[in-house]
Amino acid sequence: MQTDMIANLTLMAPELLITVGALALLMIGAFSGERAYSLVNSLTVAILLVALALVVLFPQDGHVFGRAFVTDPFSRFMKVLTLVGSIVTLVMSVGFAKSEKFDKFEFPILALLATLGMLLMISANDTLSLYLGLELQSLALYVVAAINRDSARSTEAGLKYFVLGALSSGMLLYGISLVYGFTGHTGFEAIAQALSSSERQLGVVFGLVFIFAGLAFKISAVPFHMWTPDVYEGAPTPVTAFFATAPKMAAMALFTRVAVETFQPITHDWQQIIVFIAIASMVLGAFAAIGQRNIKRLMAYSSISHMGYALVGLSAGTLVGVRGVAIYMLIYLVTTLGTFAFILAMRRKEGNVESIGDLAGLSRTRSDHGDHPHDPDVLVGRYSAARWVLGQMVYFPCSNAGQSLCAGYYWYRGFGRRCVLLSAHHQDHVVRRTRRRFRSHGGRVAPGPWSVRPAGAILRPGGRPGQHVC
Repeated sequence: MQTDMIANLTLMAPELLITVGALALLMIGAFSGERAYSLVNSLTVAILLVALALVVLFPQDGHVFGRAFVTDPFSRFMKVLTLVGSIVTLVMSVGFAKSEKFDKFEFPILALLATLGMLLMISANDTLSLYLGLELQSLALYVVAAINRDSARSTEAGLKYFVLGALSSGMLLYGISLVYGFTGHTGFEAIAQALSSSERQLGVVFGLVFIFAGLAFKISAVPFHMWTPDVYEGAPTPVTAFFATAPKMAAMALFTRVAVETFQPITHDWQQIIVFIAIASMVLGAFAAIGQRNIKRLMAYSSISHMGYALVGLSAGTLVGVRGVAIYMLIYLVTTLGTFAFILAMRRKEGNVESIGDLAGLSRTRSDHGDHPHDPDVLVGRYSAARWVLGQMVYFPCSNAGQSLCAGYYWYRGFGRRCVLLSAHHQDHVVRRTRRRFRSHGGRVAPGPWSVRPAGAILRPGGRPGQHVC
């Protein structure tokens, strides 16, 4: 029996490592004094790297705790994405912490505890373990959102997230209670078996709706997206980067498992819900972002739109659709981390750049290598590099949206492609703002691999007018 217990616990080795590490780091931070942040942040990254190595190098499949915790290839893939997102955001936060006096050791510890909740969410195979992992993540993120106590915006962001998060948790719990009441089970597999062996009951559908509403809040899908722009804008930029990456991986993995495994016998009922959420997210994310002037709010609406594209694959209700969701989340993670890395790197004398208007003339406000910031040749090189990077940021989300769109319905795909083209207008606006001041210095632009046209007409290298990316 002891051997079986040890074998079962090895399936949870990454989660156990993070748990013990978080408790140890809390004591280290409390007794380390002023230098606690650098030490705790470094140790946190090291713990997450070891956990990532355990997931990748020692793969195991199985169930523990009465089948409430499961490890399989899908969970391992999504755990890798989650851990990579957490590691990269913690590394990116180091420079910001030094320049903006954000060096609080509580941030990496809370991020570590939130990551633990995410891993539990990904491996949840029971509604009770689902809720425990979700709340462990949420409670840590509530504090992280308001961690900058000297900022009124950060405090407001944390309060909004807490109030709306509590509402979504109540809806989720109510849905779980309804499903348990009508099926008599809390395990995902047992619920699916109960739904297969009996006729569908209206109470189960109501429970399904409430569960999906709670999960849609976690991925910022419409109509449960209200918290996202305010929290993204009010929280410190590294916290925003963390919100936009790791939690989205875990929540989408949980959403996919609940829909495809637990409620697979009533797929036709929840497909309609997912289709509505996906279309609403794509439309609102694309149109609402047009008028944004704050970069972080723009990223919030971009995240909402991306979740809509990912849900297109889930709406198919097939394994091909699940693969499309997983691949899309991988691409979303890479592009979002890259975007926030550039946002954190852009600075003016007043501090980090947050407004799109502040990008005008950014290339001539700072010189890191001792060159002359007003030299036209330097400006040409910097502008060409910036234009190429922004072009990549437009091209990759547009071209790879097809990974998830291909799994959806035919009319659905055409609708999604048009939303992608509309979304390209947002990045085009940023490019035009950076180019406006540059032209006052002679307007010499070095030839680059991308030609940027208004409203989504982004051409491939060597492309002809009218030949769009998407």
